[in-house]
Amino acid sequence: MEPLSLLTPDAARALAGVIFDLDDTVLDHGALTEAAYGALFRLREAGLTLIACTGRPAGWGEVLQRQWPIDATIAENGAVALVRGQARPSAGAGHQRGLARSADDGRVALLDGMNREARRARRAELVALADDVVRRFPAAALADDNEQRVTDVTIDIGEHRQVPPEDVQKMRAELRERGVRTLLSSVHLHLTRDPSDKATGVVRLLSTRFGEDPTRARYRYAFVGDSGNDGVAFAAFALTFGVANVRAHLGKLSVPPRFVASLPMGRGFAEIAHRITELRKNAPAP
Repeated sequence: MEPLSLLTPDAARALAGVIFDLDDTVLDHGALTEAAYGALFRLREAGLTLIACTGRPAGWGEVLQRQWPIDATIAENGAVALVRGQARPSAGAGHQRGLARSADDGRVALLDGMNREARRARRAELVALADDVVRRFPAAALADDNEQRVTDVTIDIGEHRQVPPEDVQKMRAELRERGVRTLLSSVHLHLTRDPSDKATGVVRLLSTRFGEDPTRARYRYAFVGDSGNDGVAFAAFALTFGVANVRAHLGKLSVPPRFVASLPMGRGFAEIAHRITELRKNAPAP
């Protein structure tokens, strides 16, 4: 890992866009600060495509697409994407479920590779499994954002409740035995049967909706994250950044971020954005 001061003008100038996690990267314990919000506008004004990438539900992604200066949102750990405005349509890009008729009419569209009926059946099965788990582990409970989710189900283990780590491990072991894939964030245990992760979800969207070559996209877009839940993305993209609080999670990362800010959370994101935009402003065009 290196300090931000070692990021070169050439590297900043070569970027086509920035992908970023939400919780504890742009958000400070769930709150959006003025510094982080302003940083998004500065990156957008510098000509960069901006993509939020989160385990949070599709319902959050719809709000982000309506209110934030971003081009797309990858939600539910890569399983679905949300776009708004003139994103280029592509055959096979996925089924648009309910939030809009078209991705080209200025409204928000949810892109999901599974049709509506099959998705509902798969999720109903996951809800039943989650209900069974929380009945037997009373320290846990279903998370309060589940009604906004499309593909997965989340159990609250650290957002409004504190579940002992040994109980979390027992829950994960039981779910694996039932053929359910689990993803662990700092606040939620996610239950899913989708194979996607944040990195593959982003690359798929860049390819199908923005016309990027899947291999080149990993070099043209930077990723910003904060924890072990971002490990796949840190490994997938060539240029990666961590806000300062990522240091507490280095033991969970096989590939750490290349550059680390001196400040945590939203202030760290603003620090990274400032460095990128200043270098792009002062560097000669390639």
